[in-house]
Amino acid sequence: MRADEARAAALDWVCSVGRGHEGYLGAYVTGSTVALREDQEVPVGSDVDVTLVTTRAPRGFKPGKCRHLGALLDVTTVGLDTIAPAERALADYHLAAGLSRDTVLDDPTGRLRALQRSVAREFTAPERVRQRCEAVRRRIEGGLRTPDTAAPWPVQVTGWLFPTCVTAHLPLVAGLRNPTVRLRHLRARELFAATGLQARYPALIGQLDPAGLSPERVGHHVERLAVTFDATAAVARTPFPFSTDISRAARPVAVDASRDLVGRGDHREALFWVAATFARCHTLLLADDPALEAELAPAFSELLADLGIIDGADLGDRARATLACLPELARTAEEVMAAVR
Repeated sequence: MRADEARAAALDWVCSVGRGHEGYLGAYVTGSTVALREDQEVPVGSDVDVTLVTTRAPRGFKPGKCRHLGALLDVTTVGLDTIAPAERALADYHLAAGLSRDTVLDDPTGRLRALQRSVAREFTAPERVRQRCEAVRRRIEGGLRTPDTAAPWPVQVTGWLFPTCVTAHLPLVAGLRNPTVRLRHLRARELFAATGLQARYPALIGQLDPAGLSPERVGHHVERLAVTFDATAAVARTPFPFSTDISRAARPVAVDASRDLVGRGDHREALFWVAATFARCHTLLLADDPALEAELAPAFSELLADLGIIDGADLGDRARATLACLPELARTAEEVMAAVR
């Protein structure tokens, strides 16, 4: 599907479904597909991220991933009080990136496009960039300094994995790039190459993959994930915020796109989403089919062992090591800022 066709499908969903949500004010597109030309094909595993803006912070309404007119959409909601006035959006590194370009799909009141223009005017100001970089750093520290050691094992892994890999967002935010989720390491590597800072990348990807896994090994884990993913999608019923990420509609993102990355030689860059999806599957399985979770656990454990994680003590050691690297990562962010000016 071409990018213009995917965006047309997103607009149709907004008009036919999104507008019916209580307090609806407008909608815009964010994420990696924003950078695609209209005639470009949407890559395997890429969805169109649609943000609905409502009068207040939403409760219990997260459509997540869904198919509409052949396009894979990932729909989230945000309250107007979260993004307005513009200073609030400018301080939030995810929201600021999404509003830095005019990708408004629907704006019946005119308020959303006016807000977007205000954000765009200040988005590149050095003081705003540093403000957002500091927000990234706080998110890493907050996640790694306060682990929930009483949580189920896959939840503990998720609690370590996400803030650890937010380290990839630090250079992206400094470089005015989209702090994407699944492809964060790939985009950071590309940014380092574009700014002549390639030497900084090994330390970054090493926070996740200190051993430097081979394509064959990562490919093996993707195939084991495919089995776990399909089994989980078939039995999952307890709602979690990420439930639509473990569904038939989301399989191209979790499995097919990971295979594609490995085949292209970007195997280490596939690891974050492979590990995240494994952990989410096991979280769902613990809730809905503990016996199946135990049966499938060895594949998850094998991946973690390759990443240097056996138990909670390893998670603690890795978290402390990443925290110790934050000053150097902050200096790297400053180098990126200087290079893109």
